Amino acid sequence: QVQLVESGGGLVQAGDSVRLSCAASGRTFSRPPMGWFRQAPGKEREFVAAFSTSGSITHYADSVKGRFTISRDNAKNTVYLQMNSLKPEDTAVYYCGARLGGGWYYSVNSYAYWGQGTQVTVSS
Repeated sequence: QVQLVESGGGLVQAGDSVRLSCAASGRTFSRPPMGWFRQAPGKEREFVAAFSTSGSITHYADSVKGRFTISRDNAKNTVYLQMNSLKPEDTAVYYCGARLGGGWYYSVNSYAYWGQGTQVTVSS
């Protein structure tokens, strides 16, 4: 089992920056590949950023490429999502997930564990 807890969301203005954190506990010794997704009201959960299975490569959705950065601190079992130049369309609940085994990094179905989510609201 892996438990994930997100934090760092809030209400910000367009152009601001926010850093989200995802603290992992439980079966963290295996360091499962991690990813960030988001879900806006009335929409499906969508891929934002993720590490490759090896952990050496990062992937981003086109909509956030160049503005968001995923990183991690293995000593703290924490994954981060630095979000810069935020736009109103970035407003959503942001979730971190952990993949076990194979599966595409951009697919919701590849993630076995999810956090409770943290709300990010960007006002114009």
